[in-house]
Amino acid sequence: MNTRRERLSDGLSHGPSHGPSHDKGTLEAAPDLLSGVSLPAAVVFERPLAHNLAWMQRFADAHGARLAPHGKTTMAPSLFHRQLEAGAWGVTLATAPQCRAALAHGVTRLLMANQLVGEANMAIIADLIEAGADVYCVVDGSENVSQLGRFFTARGLRLKVLIELGVMGGRCGCRDQDEVMALGEQIQESPALVLAGLEGYEGVVVSDEPQQDVLAYAWHLVEAAQALDHDGLFEAHQPILTASGSAWYDLIAGVFHEARLGKHFVPVLRPGCYVVHDHGLYREAQHGVLRRRPELEKGLLPALEVFAQVQSLPEPGLAIVAMGKRDIGGDRLPLALRRYREGGSAGQDLGVAGWEVVKLMDQHAFVRLPTTSEEAFDGDMRVGDVRVGDVRVGDIVAFGTSHPCLTFDKWRTILLVNERLEVTEVMATCF
Repeated sequence: MNTRRERLSDGLSHGPSHGPSHDKGTLEAAPDLLSGVSLPAAVVFERPLAHNLAWMQRFADAHGARLAPHGKTTMAPSLFHRQLEAGAWGVTLATAPQCRAALAHGVTRLLMANQLVGEANMAIIADLIEAGADVYCVVDGSENVSQLGRFFTARGLRLKVLIELGVMGGRCGCRDQDEVMALGEQIQESPALVLAGLEGYEGVVVSDEPQQDVLAYAWHLVEAAQALDHDGLFEAHQPILTASGSAWYDLIAGVFHEARLGKHFVPVLRPGCYVVHDHGLYREAQHGVLRRRPELEKGLLPALEVFAQVQSLPEPGLAIVAMGKRDIGGDRLPLALRRYREGGSAGQDLGVAGWEVVKLMDQHAFVRLPTTSEEAFDGDMRVGDVRVGDVRVGDIVAFGTSHPCLTFDKWRTILLVNERLEVTEVMATCF
């Protein structure tokens, strides 16, 4: 029987030679984050992960909606399967290659929340359909509908499509209901296309009154879907109505539930970042959800952190940490959360009070340390010892992230750890 160390090593094998991994942030010795891992490393904690999976699934169930979490957040098949096992209806992806990667790892219901453009990408989706995948993609214009119709007719296949309703000044999508209806009529005339629903994304709504305007957009989606249904343009027996990112999912779910869509439509929510949450953008968004919905139980918990080591203490008040833009998302600067000695234990947090990341370079983080007089160091400030106070070169620091998508795509392996900072699983990503 393999030991846990051997099982973890097996999870790192790459390519036909099954030789050692060349990825960063991998096990090199014992499965102990503070002694056996080449840092920096991206880490997901077991307990908050399990909490988030259950929390969001309960939320969707309580609103009569299905959950199709956006897989582009993590592109980690291990997490896809945890989401499906928790009750998810399917997985949302952004591109044809992402859909292919998901099917290769056993995910069979794929919602591609983007327009399918280019014959090479169409060929990927056609191959997935022939392999048995249940695939949906998005359309928002006449030319794309014509291109898809020609391609899938030639392949002898039928493609399920969702019309996208956007907003003025936003990203993709029809700009009004008249465009939606005209596109629905065109799709109905194409023997290779099946109009299976309506799609939207409220994250592109930008205004001075975002809550009010997100609600208005959600109702616009409902009205457009009902108009398509009234005119008999949906071919699917139970058409999908889908929206919801990771910030306003409560408003979308509330409108879909109030509209009683479940009687005829399949309402689908697509948040992705909830699975690991964060310490920045989405923590703030979650505070907004809980303010709007105080009856909800304890909210989501941050599960993703990046562990890195102090590399240099070049001058008083400054630590250089071996972690940069290649390792952690930089839309907001990371937050220092905890500090450990290399080879220490999870219960020995040395503290990071007053630490502030002030700059990120490719592979270095500049951390401002609390200012302290030399007398306060009591002789502990020694160049030869490369220490300033109790901070040492080699100390391991855990950093909180903002916007997990921007961190996950920098890693090919993610470490799942328990509260004792023991690595329990090595999770591959498929970017």
